[in-house]
Amino acid sequence: MPKKSRGAGGTPATVVLEKAGAAFSVHAYAHDPGSELSYGEEAAHALGTSPDRVFKTLVAEVDGALTVAVVPVSASLDLKSLAAAAGGKRAAMADPAAAERTTGYVRGGISPLGQRKALPTVVDASAAGFATVFVSAGRRGLEVELAPGTLVELTGAAVAPIARR
Repeated sequence: MPKKSRGAGGTPATVVLEKAGAAFSVHAYAHDPGSELSYGEEAAHALGTSPDRVFKTLVAEVDGALTVAVVPVSASLDLKSLAAAAGGKRAAMADPAAAERTTGYVRGGISPLGQRKALPTVVDASAAGFATVFVSAGRRGLEVELAPGTLVELTGAAVAPIARR
């Protein structure tokens, strides 16, 4: 997979990938603010790929600490499983403003990579079933495609079954 230069829509996420020398590619599409699809569903549709292979980045609180969950667009986050994977007791979705402030990204464009403050991260185990997956590159309408192992390595993520179908 070729590396894309910053000129192709550089974001903190793509800068992290470039600095690591990771193989990745950037895919841009026209985000439609009026779309009835979720951000992730819109990305999967625009990229012509399965929503199982496009992963959304969600920010939750596990025992009060912000934690990132990366799950397929086709699934929802199992908060109990996330809490267990993160070594906590209870999880709840984080306040969107706190998520934006802490990560440095806007809702619908939060990337698990290049966040303002590195947060504990858990990637759903289903990612390992694909050669490459798509995650937000740091803004709406921009996705990065990379190997799941690269995502796990660069985020320091735990891998666990945290998605609910």
